[in-house]
Amino acid sequence: MSPRGRPAVTTAQAWIELKSDDPEAVSALAVARAHLPGGTGLRSLRRVRLLELTGALPGREGIEDLLHRSIQFYNPHKERCVVRTAALEAPPVTPGEVVVLVVDRGGDRRGAAEHWWQHQAGETIEVREGVAWRIGFDPSADAPALAADLAVVQGRGHGLLCNPNAQDCDVVTGTVPLPWIPVATSRGEAASGRQEASR
Repeated sequence: MSPRGRPAVTTAQAWIELKSDDPEAVSALAVARAHLPGGTGLRSLRRVRLLELTGALPGREGIEDLLHRSIQFYNPHKERCVVRTAALEAPPVTPGEVVVLVVDRGGDRRGAAEHWWQHQAGETIEVREGVAWRIGFDPSADAPALAADLAVVQGRGHGLLCNPNAQDCDVVTGTVPLPWIPVATSRGEAASGRQEASR
């Protein structure tokens, strides 16, 4: 808590990635390069679990300590976790990468993690989860257009990362929002499952 009794942080992101090669990301990269127009100039494709915590949160060290102590969030033996506590902080994204957030429609809340946090920290928070795909292209490629083509499945020849029948997505070519998951979900609902334009 801050000296005046206010929470140090109200929204934080935890970017969680496997320390070893991610088979799902490796497979998606191979498919995109071999079969999809959006795979033109594709250099890298990485999958990150993105957790957003909203409520009365402690400072960065307190958040990191709580996340590290519970398997409800990540396994520190197999995964690395980067915590972001302010919109001005850069997320763990390489400059020039496009980030596609995919959220299961109606299935983003993590009740067990919320319950654990309340028991350990004595605070009620919301925990939401999505998948952030970090996509890198050759410098000469039209990264926003290619990423948009890869994002939402529109048949066998287009899309790979988001099933519009069950998921919402948001494509970001600039600053990654904080918070992001509730925004992406509401945009997806407003668009009735259609892909959002790149920002």
